[in-house]
Amino acid sequence: SHNGCDFEQALLALNELGYAVDAVILNAVHWAPQSRPRLFVVGQLGMSENARSFTLVSDARPEALAGFINSHPNIRWHIRDLPPLPASHTRLADIIEDLPDDDPHWWSKERAEYFMNQMSVKHQEQAREMIRRRSFTYATAFRRVRNDKSLAELRTDGISGCLRTPRGGSGRQILFKAGRGKYQVRLLTARECARLQGVPDSYVIDVPLNQALFGFGDAVCVPAVEWITGNYLTPVAAALSNRQSFAGGMK
Repeated sequence: SHNGCDFEQALLALNELGYAVDAVILNAVHWAPQSRPRLFVVGQLGMSENARSFTLVSDARPEALAGFINSHPNIRWHIRDLPPLPASHTRLADIIEDLPDDDPHWWSKERAEYFMNQMSVKHQEQAREMIRRRSFTYATAFRRVRNDKSLAELRTDGISGCLRTPRGGSGRQILFKAGRGKYQVRLLTARECARLQGVPDSYVIDVPLNQALFGFGDAVCVPAVEWITGNYLTPVAAALSNRQSFAGGMK
């Protein structure tokens, strides 16, 4: 935003409140089959800028973010060394609900054909290749406006696109199931969206579909937050507690 100026001003505002800051970028794809990079900022009250003896570029701090940190010495940074991010082997097919062919979630033949006709030649060929396979495979799709025309674009790498809030219906992610000479189309279910956010199946979803899709589309991937808690917040809190205990003992 504004070539990083907005980010800079936000961090300087935290500095003015007494916080030294750190920043990481975590993509949900490290825990779930969803491409969802999100920026997280950690502020520590009353800390001074720390010297760094470790490599700044890492899984959690890609080159662009590391470059921003290095090029902004006017910001009071307190950077923590972090371990590599995990590798997830979960794919889109692993989180799909096995709905019968007559389930009302599946679109009508006419609506599915209309969806197919919205694809570009490239994506139609990808869809036909999926249809020709001997087993069913899955892809996700969004409708996007290209040159004032609504187009459906498939993602076929086993990873879903980023869940979004379904304002006006355009943010709803579409599931394309194909194989054995046929195909079916529907929206992702609320449970599938929950799984893409790392939410366990024990979590009760008792709201209308649109409300659930809005909530999950506006959420943060749960295991990503757990990773921050375990690898950043808890160690920092423990170190602070130890320092306070030591200071108390010295008295």
